[in-house]
Amino acid sequence: MTASTKGLELRSLVSDGKLELSLAEVELSPPGPGEVIVRIEAAPINPSDLGLLTGPADLATLEQGGTADRPVLTASIPEQRMPMVRARLNESMPVGNEGAGTVIAAGDGAEELIGKMVAVIGGGMYTQYRKARLTDLLPFPDGITAREGASAFVNPLTALAMVETMRAEGYTALVHTAAASNLGQMLNRICIADGVSLVNIVRSAEQAKILHDIGAKYVVDSTSENFRDELVDALAETGATLAFDAIGGGKLAGQILAAMEVAANRNATSYSRYGSNTHKQVYIYGRLDLGPTLIGPDVGFAWGVGGFLLTPFLMKAGAEVVGRMRARVAAEIRTTFASHYTAEISLAEALDKEVLLAYSAKKTGEKYLIVPTASS
Repeated sequence: MTASTKGLELRSLVSDGKLELSLAEVELSPPGPGEVIVRIEAAPINPSDLGLLTGPADLATLEQGGTADRPVLTASIPEQRMPMVRARLNESMPVGNEGAGTVIAAGDGAEELIGKMVAVIGGGMYTQYRKARLTDLLPFPDGITAREGASAFVNPLTALAMVETMRAEGYTALVHTAAASNLGQMLNRICIADGVSLVNIVRSAEQAKILHDIGAKYVVDSTSENFRDELVDALAETGATLAFDAIGGGKLAGQILAAMEVAANRNATSYSRYGSNTHKQVYIYGRLDLGPTLIGPDVGFAWGVGGFLLTPFLMKAGAEVVGRMRARVAAEIRTTFASHYTAEISLAEALDKEVLLAYSAKKTGEKYLIVPTASS
């Protein structure tokens, strides 16, 4: 075992009523057949990562401890939230859904990847070294950097999965909320290139400008006093009856369904007390709002709300679809699927109290990148 495969890894531990975040030293065994060891050089902090990183902890109780190079953060978990994490009690868990770096060692059948830049999926990416299977890798053409390839899985494949779901379920247009996010910008580029009508819902004029500047046609600001009418107009023009909602809680999903119902009834030739027979669907794929999802009585009876996760979609989609999606991401990583970052931080800086509070705010347009090889 060489020193190059021993390094630090960010861990999240839940005990009874307490969250502890720390850096643990780990040592990897040599790669087996079809396995490689990747030196992780960049790993993004996605909203989906925060569920494991901080979970249901009350960040107002966050306390800094440890040392500068081996920091420790602790926070209290309210008693009523403990049932959410009972299954992971006292288990130190690695964090980070995806990352990118250089292959430094390989087992039988993977030797050609040594020295190559690859993206990696599969968890535990906030680490200096990661063992991975070939099926968890996305190799890049020469010249692509770890920073460029770090966000090659979660956002790109989710955006592509939304369009694939639209087609598979017989819809012709989409609605997307929190639409100025990195993922939202990718979805706009996909829909513009593929000729798909996309209604974007944002929360400020600044966010609307971000999307207009990349060519988005339909952008509706939920803070506008004319939000409902503007949304109905966009839905009527596009015929969109499928939405992907990153907010989750609150009234927005219900507002979208109600606006779809109004749009569907614009050309109705007869009245039904049950509403239109046009099915309207909202898939919730994020929980920026942890409150209940509120659906009013003005949505008719032909509607549905469900959850959407990338991994189950990929498992059902089949090898041909997934292979096509991954190939598109690799080919367009600098264009369609380019990501932009607010700041680059080391593993130790990721456990700085003020830094954690900043990236946990999940502000649209702000995305942090962990560089595990950097010093604090």
